[in-house]
Amino acid sequence: MEYETVGLDSDALDAARLMAEHRLPAMLVLDERGAPKAILPASQMIKILVPGYVVEDPTLAAVVDERHADRLCEALKGRTVRDCLSTTAPPPAVAAPDDTTLEVAAQMAQVRSPLVAVVDKDAPGGRLLGVITASHLLERLLAAAT
Repeated sequence: MEYETVGLDSDALDAARLMAEHRLPAMLVLDERGAPKAILPASQMIKILVPGYVVEDPTLAAVVDERHADRLCEALKGRTVRDCLSTTAPPPAVAAPDDTTLEVAAQMAQVRSPLVAVVDKDAPGGRLLGVITASHLLERLLAAAT
């Protein structure tokens, strides 16, 4: 399945726009060689947009008017995707092109990721072939159940 990807040094605001335009639950982040490096969930981008004091005390969100809320995306200006990644995020789940649906589902469940990268592990550096999303996987599993 074709899926949008970004590099570590891609502009964070552009990555957020890409997520929003394509309604992506997460972005697959590639390293300098084009190999899967990380998963950047949309929820992590949202967390960066929300001021720390509001995260700590959500009741403060009620006192921020919409005019100021509209400026939240300024928190992404000048940042790269690398800056937005969680330092505790595990590496992305990687599947081979011949992995079964159950193998992919098990990897996705193990790391609680909405994405699994499909990689040709025999190619130098592990060439990215595509991405399997949780919603696509559910669709396949449900189709098999009927």
